[in-house]
Amino acid sequence: MSTMQMQPISARIDWLADLAERHGDAFRSPEAVLARSLYLSEHPTAIAVLKCMDGRINIPVATGMPVGILMPFRNLGGRFDLGWPHLGEVVTQYVMDRVHEGRRVLFMVTYHYSKSDAHRGCAGFGYDQAAALAHTQKIREQISAVFGEAHATVYPLVCGFETDEEALVLHGAHGERLDVADLAEAEPIDLRHRLNRLFPDMHGSVKEDLIPLLLGNFSHVSRMRQALVEGHRQLDIEHREWMICLGRGFDFLHTPNLALIIGPYSPNLAEPIIKAAGIIEANMQAGRIPEDGFLLFSSVPYESIGVDRARAELKARFLSGFARQVIAEAYPHLASRMIDRTAVLDWPARRLNWL
Repeated sequence: MSTMQMQPISARIDWLADLAERHGDAFRSPEAVLARSLYLSEHPTAIAVLKCMDGRINIPVATGMPVGILMPFRNLGGRFDLGWPHLGEVVTQYVMDRVHEGRRVLFMVTYHYSKSDAHRGCAGFGYDQAAALAHTQKIREQISAVFGEAHATVYPLVCGFETDEEALVLHGAHGERLDVADLAEAEPIDLRHRLNRLFPDMHGSVKEDLIPLLLGNFSHVSRMRQALVEGHRQLDIEHREWMICLGRGFDFLHTPNLALIIGPYSPNLAEPIIKAAGIIEANMQAGRIPEDGFLLFSSVPYESIGVDRARAELKARFLSGFARQVIAEAYPHLASRMIDRTAVLDWPARRLNWL
């Protein structure tokens, strides 16, 4: 049982604020800034990750990437559709900004599962690994339709994440796979050959910039296996979510079963908010979290001061008010125990500013 998650709601909120501050401090440290600059000078491909809100899906840690290299897109259940107006605009702007910088873009379109227990997989797809994979294939097709079937500039890569050993599973266009957990060893030359066979349409520079992620993941999987053998890691973690996060900028939240993160992407935001509120209420009723309150946390990032920050504040307040109304109508008893916090995130500095 997590000691923090059974603390009074005020103590949990203080813990969250401290976590965000420590994450920002680490991101802004001289070592981290220099590490990012050095890495990007050697590996210029921009890499974005579409992933579930599940805190176990921490791709930067699982690949050993410097903080801030991978661009996260997180949503409840890992559900995305580039037809959603806001998501399509955000993704397109991200791609155009990177292309204007002279960089290619790799999208890691991920799903997750557990090889030891299906019910430790993705609840958003009813623990159905085939359904989750089919959804990622659909997103891959959408990215290709928008940015080009030849994949000369933007490459959509379907990628599984096995949460027991935190291993990447790369899916080729014709059913072939590269499962990092199955590798006896990881050498750049061998990985280069395997990527050439799996992804003949992937630009050579993108393949070269994908190799460090695979090498880092191979080392990480070895450490996870050792931790499991030595009993330092527990797989069967009970759901104890005590906060609903709405918006973007929650990449500092990578603690399993802590938060239900809803990206502001779907045109029907009420549906995931109602689902998340139902999970919170069930957690309270089952005694998995205290009944003294839960947190509704809305956050919107901004790139620059002035107009962009002012717009972010308006959007964050709108999201908060919208979610409060939805929860009050669907779960009035639960709404009486809701603590509302709103923030904007200085994205270049990863500094959270509470409103």
